[in-house]
Amino acid sequence: MNDFPACTRCAHDLRDDELGRLLCLRCEDRAAQQLAAIQGSSGLYAQLAHHLQRGGSNGGPAVSGSKAAPAPLRVDVLSLQCAGGPVLGPLEGWVRVWEEAGHAELNEGASLQQRVDHACRTLRYNLHWAAESFAAADAFAAELNTIHRTLTGITAGEKPPRHVTVTCPCQQPLRITLDVRALTCPGCRTEYGHSEILRLPLAERRAAA
Repeated sequence: MNDFPACTRCAHDLRDDELGRLLCLRCEDRAAQQLAAIQGSSGLYAQLAHHLQRGGSNGGPAVSGSKAAPAPLRVDVLSLQCAGGPVLGPLEGWVRVWEEAGHAELNEGASLQQRVDHACRTLRYNLHWAAESFAAADAFAAELNTIHRTLTGITAGEKPPRHVTVTCPCQQPLRITLDVRALTCPGCRTEYGHSEILRLPLAERRAAA
């Protein structure tokens, strides 16, 4: 058994200058790079606008005078762009949690792009604190990685990873991808490896109202 302190995200042993941290410097740097890639007018979130049309080459405007019907919009991209979708929703969710700890400030009074940019900026600004002291730093880094991979898959023309929701024995729903490496339940703090996560039962669908 390895008794050396390890990063809660990648499970690599912490170096002498990383002792006492929850995330190693490598995982902190990766999270900072992912947040930087998501925000901004040319960032991954903004690039979604160029991938809205199904079957379109670049999402540009239709040629004037064309009699062809416009290509249908991609529902998966629309979902990623909306306020409660799997990009802004989780990012602002973490801002709320960090705000309660006195390490962030939410901004919901702007455009969606501005809200994404603000969330990424404030999370990056407080990332060092999170890597050292935030109990759910590993869960944050794992969800951020999922968001980044999804956006990268869309903007690079790749199929995004499939998501499923499983249920921890404490009844906390966990939204995962099938290739997730490890995860800590934010409800009961139980740590799961890849095979253990995939053995958890699928969350029951809510009955239609």
